[in-house]
Amino acid sequence: MPGMTAYFGLTDIGQPKAGDTVVVSPAAGAVGATVGQVAKQLGCRAVGIAGGPDKCRYVVEELGFDACIDYKAGPVAAGLKEHCPQGVDVYFDNVGGDILDAVLARINLKARIVICGAISQYNNTAPVRGPANYLSLLVNRARMEGLVVFDYAARYPEGVQRLGAWLRAGAIKSREHVVEGLERFPTPSRCCSKGRTSGSWC
Repeated sequence: MPGMTAYFGLTDIGQPKAGDTVVVSPAAGAVGATVGQVAKQLGCRAVGIAGGPDKCRYVVEELGFDACIDYKAGPVAAGLKEHCPQGVDVYFDNVGGDILDAVLARINLKARIVICGAISQYNNTAPVRGPANYLSLLVNRARMEGLVVFDYAARYPEGVQRLGAWLRAGAIKSREHVVEGLERFPTPSRCCSKGRTSGSWC
C-alpha cells in the first residue's frame, strides 16, 4: 500500500516533470522514501525532510535523494532555501503544520502539493489548524489536492508493474522491519506515531 500511495500520489497528483524539484516529508518512511526514489527515476531533484542525522544519511546515501533537511537541527525554511534555491515544484506532504507552512513559502508558479497526511496534527488536543500562508497558493496559482489511495484501486496493476520493474532493476530500494506476533503490534504503532521509524513496518 505505501508503494501505491507514493506512486499514484506523485505521478497523478504531483505530475512531476524532468528537472522539477520534488520535496517530501517525512522522507525516511515507507511512503516518503518511495516518493523520492520515483521522483529520481522521473528525472527530478529529490529533497527530503526527516528527523535526525541517521535518517538524513539513509535518505541521501542509501535512497539516492539529492539532499535531506534535518528538521530537528534547525529551521526547515533555512534548509529549503539552501537545498531548493530555485523553489519547489512538487511537495508530497504527510506532516502538515509548520513544515507545510515552510514549504508553501518556497513554492514555484503552478506548483503541485499532494496532501497525503498530517501526522504533526494527529495528537493535537486543539482543533487541527490549516496552513498559515495559504495565500501563497493563490499568488503562485498553485494546486493543493488530497490523496486517498483507494481511488486508484482499479489502476493498482499499473503501479505494481512500474514499481516492480524499478525494484528488480535495483533502481529503487525498500527497507522493511518485520515484527512477528499480533501481540507485538503496539510496538511498531507507537514507533510510527513518535517518528522512530524508517522504511516499512509489517
